[in-house]
Amino acid sequence: MEINVFLDDKINDNLDISWLNYIVEQAFLTLGISGDVEMGVVITNQRKVQDLNKTYRGKDMPTDVLAFTLNTENVEADGLAFTDPPDGVRHLGEVIINYSQAITQAREHQHSTKREVTILVIHGLLHLVGYDHIEDEPAQQMADMESVILENVSGVSD
Repeated sequence: MEINVFLDDKINDNLDISWLNYIVEQAFLTLGISGDVEMGVVITNQRKVQDLNKTYRGKDMPTDVLAFTLNTENVEADGLAFTDPPDGVRHLGEVIINYSQAITQAREHQHSTKREVTILVIHGLLHLVGYDHIEDEPAQQMADMESVILENVSGVSD
């Protein structure tokens, strides 16, 4: 299991990379994901997230979290199915967190920024493994799984 965490140089808070790794590891355990799997978590600023949102989703606005999946299961381009990566590692993709938005949302929900970042990492990871919240039933399934994973992550202060 490989979890790559990248913190934007301009983020001055003391975000603990080992804590972010722990969140992902607990989510993997809860979801039954094991073996050779890799993903990235990027904590960055609002401008970078807005640029990514505009470029890849056509929405010129900030958001709290983006998930860029590399999951190739059942994905086709030009009628040809993608093949598994030659290294045998299941590359899930990257979760991009808007740290400024996490601070704002933490204040709005009256809990810690650490808890908000945890929630956003879990939310993004669930997108990487196929969860979505466009329709009501899948949205409820995603919300339920977020709650289960959050309960399994101990030490998140409110």
